[in-house]
Amino acid sequence: MSIQNRYEFLYIFDCENGNPNGDPDAGNSPRIDPEDMHGLVSDVAIKRRVRNYIQEKFGTDITDAAPNAIYVQHATNLNKYISKAHEETSGKPEGGGNRNQVGNARDWMCKTFFDVRTFGAVMSTGANAGQVRGPVQFSFARSVDPILPMDASITRMAVAEKVSGAKTAADYEKWENEQEEDKLRTMGRKALIPYGLYVAKGFISANLAKGTSFSEDDLKNLWEALLNMYDHDRSASKGMMSCRGLFVFKHIGTDSNPDQRIKQAMLGCAPAHALIDLGKVIEICKDESAMSVDKVTSPRKFAHYSVKVNTNMIPAGVELWMCDDNKGNLTKA
Repeated sequence: MSIQNRYEFLYIFDCENGNPNGDPDAGNSPRIDPEDMHGLVSDVAIKRRVRNYIQEKFGTDITDAAPNAIYVQHATNLNKYISKAHEETSGKPEGGGNRNQVGNARDWMCKTFFDVRTFGAVMSTGANAGQVRGPVQFSFARSVDPILPMDASITRMAVAEKVSGAKTAADYEKWENEQEEDKLRTMGRKALIPYGLYVAKGFISANLAKGTSFSEDDLKNLWEALLNMYDHDRSASKGMMSCRGLFVFKHIGTDSNPDQRIKQAMLGCAPAHALIDLGKVIEICKDESAMSVDKVTSPRKFAHYSVKVNTNMIPAGVELWMCDDNKGNLTKA
């Protein structure tokens, strides 16, 4: 059964001495809002890491991993899986299927792939399997305070030059022996920020979940992925990235009539901004005393912030839940 409640959530994470999300249009420098210098992390970057965690947990082979296989995998052709969907449902893997064949292939894709059920997908790039609007969506994450992108020079003690005429290892060794030592190393650059605390806003539609069969098990796997994904995505360029909080607003309804309450829980009992705008239910402030102890004027770690929950600001018909372990289990605030 698909989920029966609408959700909004705040996902808080930080980056220390790393590049949380490089911008290809800016030489892979950390993404920023040029008007106020706040840092940005794209929704696509967050979804990629959710996919990576689910793939780590359930495996890469779609037969073994189903129903939690991942459709958008690294270095694959998506049309392969669309054709397979038609093959499995006696459709038209070569393309040109009718409405029923396309619908059956779409249902197979939703049944097989976690990320199709969760985020949706455009599956009409080859043999047509339709399009899916995913119930789970993220905003761009935004840093609480302005960030300072830095560009550090580094020395690589080797080169990776393609030598004209070299065909074997011996050819490359001969070329090395003919070079001056200084020409066998090169300079590079590394983009990073000293510290940034980011907040992403998320939205889960119970109505769209009906169309993909996004279930309570899928929801728990999503929470688990958000809590753990940065621990499985370490790299020198990312520095130290960590989940620092997950605050989930669950719409439950207020009506005394059970049927009406179910409808309220699916449609929601308050606008999203009343729940997830910072400064309303959740406040994040600098901890000046902690910063004073460390003799810094700008935050350099999570302890330099304080997160406050104003439970009296939660509207009627909405519950606040927080994750208190790394398995995706929620505890009511």
